[in-house]
Amino acid sequence: MTSDSSMAPTVLRQPVTGERYPPGTVQLFLLDGFRLLHAGTPAVVPRGLQRVIALIGLRPGATRTHLAGLLWPDTPEERALSRLRTALWRLRRNGACPVVTTGGAVRLDARVEVDVDDLVRAAARVREGGDPRWAEGVLAAGRHDLLPGWYDDWVLLERERLRQLRLHTLEQVARAYLRAGQHGEALQAALEAMRAEPLRETPHRLIVQVHLDEGNAYEALHAFYAYRQLILSELQLEPSNAMRALLDDILAPIGGPAPKTTPGRDPHSPRHPTPRSPRS
Repeated sequence: MTSDSSMAPTVLRQPVTGERYPPGTVQLFLLDGFRLLHAGTPAVVPRGLQRVIALIGLRPGATRTHLAGLLWPDTPEERALSRLRTALWRLRRNGACPVVTTGGAVRLDARVEVDVDDLVRAAARVREGGDPRWAEGVLAAGRHDLLPGWYDDWVLLERERLRQLRLHTLEQVARAYLRAGQHGEALQAALEAMRAEPLRETPHRLIVQVHLDEGNAYEALHAFYAYRQLILSELQLEPSNAMRALLDDILAPIGGPAPKTTPGRDPHSPRHPTPRSPRS
């Protein structure tokens, strides 16, 4: 768990030159590290308060009891709630990140824009059939881990949730481009998903589908066997029936058999029939 005992402030990185932000805008970046900007200017936030701000940004509307339990899981409830009250008081005095408390719930002020929310909105828009180009910039930013170097249980859980969300969204983007016949864009999205998780079959299957849709049988077979070799060496597994069926489709017109997936055989070696023993 990340301790909040060190209260040394962190000076955050400067924004990209040329960006413009309306007065009063507060931007909270949690992907690739904690950054807080006021109208494009980095804010100085003590490390202990960074954890509180980040958790409230990731769990909007959470109750005080829930937040205190996540921030100080090994501390008795009353003491944890007391620490949270102190942290919220310090936040109000610091003014770095406006927080709203309603009853027992805590959330960031509506002026605060959170990059994680952008990723979630982009995923929803793609899922609902929106133009996948709208999500490209957000997905590119999403390749960075959530709060790298933080190991609180709630950070690890959110990090994996967002990683899976980005993977699924990249795959949906690839499918959308494939349906539109935009093969180059579909391939790039599938390759980005593959880079994020090389052992995951879905992006490899999409890469094969893109090559098949373009009529590139060699590229499709090459992609299949490259993936097969990878998971055989890493996991001692074979590609799924669904992925092998893609190759049935390209070999069926010429009457060829589907590629066998016998463990241990070199996928690029020629296939010969097994010699029969002479009958006595």
